[in-house]
Amino acid sequence: MPTYFTTLPGKSLVTFLFLLIFCSEFQMLAQEKPEINVGGALRFNYNLSSWKDGQKDRGGDFGYDMFRVNFDAAWKGIYLNAEYRLYSEAFGGGFMKQGWVGYRFNEKDEIQVGLNQVPFGIQQYNSHNWFFNLTYYFGLEDDHDMGVKYVHEDDQFEYDLAFYKNSEELQFGGDTESSPNRYSYDVVGRNKEINQFNAKLIYKFGDSIKNRIGVSGQYGGLYNLDTKETGSHNGLALHYELDYQNWNFKLQAMTINNNPKNLPGESDDILQMGAYGVPYEVAADFNIYTLEFSKNVPVKLGPISNLEFYNDFGFMDKKVEAFEDSFMNVTGVLVSAGHLYTYIDYAAGYNHSWLGGNFVDDFSVGNPDAKWEARFNINIGYYF
Repeated sequence: MPTYFTTLPGKSLVTFLFLLIFCSEFQMLAQEKPEINVGGALRFNYNLSSWKDGQKDRGGDFGYDMFRVNFDAAWKGIYLNAEYRLYSEAFGGGFMKQGWVGYRFNEKDEIQVGLNQVPFGIQQYNSHNWFFNLTYYFGLEDDHDMGVKYVHEDDQFEYDLAFYKNSEELQFGGDTESSPNRYSYDVVGRNKEINQFNAKLIYKFGDSIKNRIGVSGQYGGLYNLDTKETGSHNGLALHYELDYQNWNFKLQAMTINNNPKNLPGESDDILQMGAYGVPYEVAADFNIYTLEFSKNVPVKLGPISNLEFYNDFGFMDKKVEAFEDSFMNVTGVLVSAGHLYTYIDYAAGYNHSWLGGNFVDDFSVGNPDAKWEARFNINIGYYF
């Protein structure tokens, strides 16, 4: 106790102790009341694409991107995390990105139930740019599924154990295909992701240079609506992340295998995946390698306080030799000004469904005569 309290007269000391106990009890009672925080974002987007002649004639297009609402709530140790996004109708309209309830057993351990992030690979993002990296387009970055996840985090280790009954299920018919109206990519069409197990371990070391090295694994089923049989899918990832001063480096390698039980005559080398309202084909088996780095530069330019320069590279090595591989590279800068964040990106892709090509089979069979296409993109978002 500070010395000046010991000099108080007896009654004053008793009064102080009473007030201290009262304030402590009041704080405990206040914590028993429900707490709700609401946030969100509004984003606009400008883009100019090399493969769209009409857009080049117009000098690009500028329009609405997305509006989102975030909810965080807590009561009696149980808390809620939810995010709902509203895109244009062409990109699937409105859908949940995430929505789960959690409980913390202590400062290191918690459990999450609902639509939560799948613990696989570098998180929260395996990228720095607005487009993410190639991993996102196959449900391997910022993926969210329906299940239960146990999370442990201490100064040296992090590990996650999870079980996912299925991906986002929007229709509950016995033979109903999974809808592509979702935020993160999942298997759609005549196969469904079911009963998936995930495990992830990260070891952290270093003081001035912070290192995170980890391994992730997943195994689950692929239920076919036509054959009524369950195939399988599995993945293994090795990942490393380094923070040094204002630099960040991410390095990751994944091997992915899908073994659907399709009808005779249908290829088992191709799956259909979907998000943002539109499905496309993806090679069933592939390796994927990514390398990203960024540097933060603090500045004082009016409201601008930081510039983050980055380059994110991804390579999809398809295991079927007749398929053409896919590449992606994004170079850009994130401009931070208060609650306003602006991504300025030059995104280039080869056999990439969202960067040129014919969209449908760039990530599966691909096109050996494809050429690199690019998109200059500016995304302006106010986050509150």
